[in-house]
Amino acid sequence: MPSTMKGPGLFLAQFAGDAAPFNSLASITKWAAGLGYKGVQIPTWDSRLFDLEKAASSQVYCDEVKGICADAGVEITELSTHLQGQLVAVHPAYDAQFDGFAPPAVHNNPKARQKWAVEQMQFGAKASKNLGLKASVSFCGALAFPYLYPWPQRPAGLIEEAFAELGKRWKPILDVYEDNGVDLGYEIHPGEDVFDGATFEMFLDAVGGHKRCNINYDPSHFLLQQLDYLEFIDIYHERIKAFHVKDAEFNPTGRQGVYSGYQSWTNRAGRFRSLGDGQVDFGGIFSKLAQYDYDSWAVLEWECCLKHPEDGAAEGAPFIQHHIIRVTEKAFDDFAGGTTDKKMLRAMMGI
Repeated sequence: MPSTMKGPGLFLAQFAGDAAPFNSLASITKWAAGLGYKGVQIPTWDSRLFDLEKAASSQVYCDEVKGICADAGVEITELSTHLQGQLVAVHPAYDAQFDGFAPPAVHNNPKARQKWAVEQMQFGAKASKNLGLKASVSFCGALAFPYLYPWPQRPAGLIEEAFAELGKRWKPILDVYEDNGVDLGYEIHPGEDVFDGATFEMFLDAVGGHKRCNINYDPSHFLLQQLDYLEFIDIYHERIKAFHVKDAEFNPTGRQGVYSGYQSWTNRAGRFRSLGDGQVDFGGIFSKLAQYDYDSWAVLEWECCLKHPEDGAAEGAPFIQHHIIRVTEKAFDDFAGGTTDKKMLRAMMGI
């Protein structure tokens, strides 16, 4: 039977804060449910909401977390380990900026920071299993991204070596996800070495086609690159295990294009917008995902350079609900059908 995707869900990362109702899992899930969300994606680095290490080792704690969400009226869609995944592979140019993603004890120590990140990713697999989740979402990190534009000319073998190292670091982590029955959906995103379909294929080759190496589909990053995000679904739908519903717009001018001239988010040619305020063809996306029987969650990731986040969240739930296609269980022309008669079929072909 065909499946209807689940939703709407809400990624909590952009809303967590020190003031109520955003400062605890119990209160933020009630707030989300009150807006019409049926699921929440939990950022595992935010101790105000979740303790990842405890979730990896304690079924009792995971049952408590599920109970808190159920009492609020929502399910857990996935765990997010974006910040930890980013630190599995960091080019030295970004060391200072990415230290903030890790605890102070490993700052200014890339090897210790990477070791911490790998352990966190392993916790993510075990915690997901304890919560009864089938997928998790993350970043892959980057070693080659500073060399994205081929000037100065890249020395032969640089990109191949970077992806070989990326695969070497991630293959053992993906094995842990396999052991726990959890898919890892990488968000394909500029700043990561995996930022489009071609680089995802290179990464997939580097991890030996690992069955747990999958995709968190987010069309906003593709629109800003001017990539065909609908054909992307045609090509990679078997690997799409999670879906961030995020809007964006691209308005090139005589002064800036895809690279956006180092401008602020408000002044960029490419910028993120609240759902419905950008240019992403969500009708086409939801149709494609329904066509390929995507049965997991549609999760709002709110990012907008103009609109207040609480307004974006309030508008996001009905927007997603409106776009979810309840998949039909029968063909529209069934009424004109009949029983199968093999003799008649052969007669129709003159055989």
